[in-house]
This record gives sequence, C-alpha cells and structure tokens, in this order.
Amino acid sequence: MKVTIITVCYNSSNTIEKTILSIQNQSYKNIEYIVVDGNSKDNTLEIIKKHEDKITKWISEPDKGLYDAMNKGISMATGDLIGILNSDDIFNSESVIEEIVDFHKRYDIDASVGNIVQHKENGKIIRLYSSKYWNPEKLKIGFMPPHPSIFFKKELFDKFGNYDLGFKIGADYELITRFFLKNKIIWKYSGIITTAMLVGGLSSSGSSSYNLITKEIQKALSMNGIEFSPLKIKMRFFWKIIGFLKK
Repeated sequence: MKVTIITVCYNSSNTIEKTILSIQNQSYKNIEYIVVDGNSKDNTLEIIKKHEDKITKWISEPDKGLYDAMNKGISMATGDLIGILNSDDIFNSESVIEEIVDFHKRYDIDASVGNIVQHKENGKIIRLYSSKYWNPEKLKIGFMPPHPSIFFKKELFDKFGNYDLGFKIGADYELITRFFLKNKIIWKYSGIITTAMLVGGLSSSGSSSYNLITKEIQKALSMNGIEFSPLKIKMRFFWKIIGFLKK
C-alpha cells in the first residue's frame, strides 16, 4: 500500500526541515512525499532542494492559498491513502505511517481518524486533541476531528471532490462534512497519535478567527444540505467545556 503525504508551505524555512526529516525517518518506506510551495520568499526553497532526494515530487509557484495548494498536491498524488503533514508539524513517532497502514489493512474503511498533540516551540505538550468521542453528528454542533489525523483513500477525492476554495479557513470542515456526513463514508477511529502540531495555526488564532470559522461552519453545513442550530454552533466553546468536565 502506497501512502501519499502532502506538505504545503510558504515561507516555512524555520520549520520545514524538521517536517521533511520526519518523513524520512518513518519506518514505513512506501511513501510518496509531495511538497507544494507557494513561491516562498525566504530560504524554504533552498531547504527543499537540499533534501530533494527525500521528496518524490515538489513544485513552487504562486497559489490561491492553503487549500488551493492542498488540491494541487492531491492532483499529483498516486498513493492509495492520502495524509496531510503541515510544514510546521512532524509525525508523532517514526512508526506512525506503519501503524496507519496496518490499521487500514485490518479494516475495510474509507478513512481513519486519530489524535494529535499540540506543543509549544520549546516542545512542551499542552494538549491532546483526541477523536475518541467524535462522530459525524457532532459536525452539526461545530466539532470536527483534527484534520492532520485523518488518512483518506485517494478515491474519495476522485468521487466527492477536493477542498472548496470558497472558504478562507473552513474548507477542511466542509470537506469532512461532505465526506463523513453527506456521503456517509466508512470510517473508524484508529486511536493513533499521528501528528505533533505547533500551536498557533491559521484557524486557532483569536476571537476574529472564531467568528469567521463559525460563519464558515454554518456555510459548510448549509451547502451540504445538513440541518443545524446556529445557536449551538456559536455556543460550541461551552459544549467543549461541558464535555471536558464530564470526562
């Protein structure tokens, strides 16, 4: 089974080398690694070229943003499974892809959903973001699993489409809604901690971002014909606190 890992980057010279080495150090070797650079202006390209032997395919050209770059990577992919590794993230262990492949071979599924850890620049882990209690119905109240923990069969993108460029920071939410809730793909929780993510991403950077993603969650559900309560989505922070206290 071939696994395609896609990294999109722009001006990522401070972090991308660790990301590339994280791929190289995987115990599973049938990996197609695709890097899509958005025409970086720093030393990102020099780092990519330095590690060209570890990268299957790479391009560097202007794009329309993160999701456009992801779509470019998907269009280049030839693997059976597709996963995303952001340019400031690393795999949580050297056996992650081997564990993912074993899991997909064990179960007849379209996608696996796992966990990630979030850490500060000094490496201190501040959060385990788990999908253990997640299910697609929770998309209706504003909760999705951690995007980097999901490994999809490539055929899903061929059948149901790629990331919608009409979203600024919520195209991953819309795609997960389209795949899991509208088209009811077969999925299973893997329990695998796939990714160590550096905190401070685009969709987790303050109240203005919270308001934008709230609007985009509602847009994602509406365009896929899913009934929902706007109030419950706006109040999702409180549901999260309640769920934490219950645990």
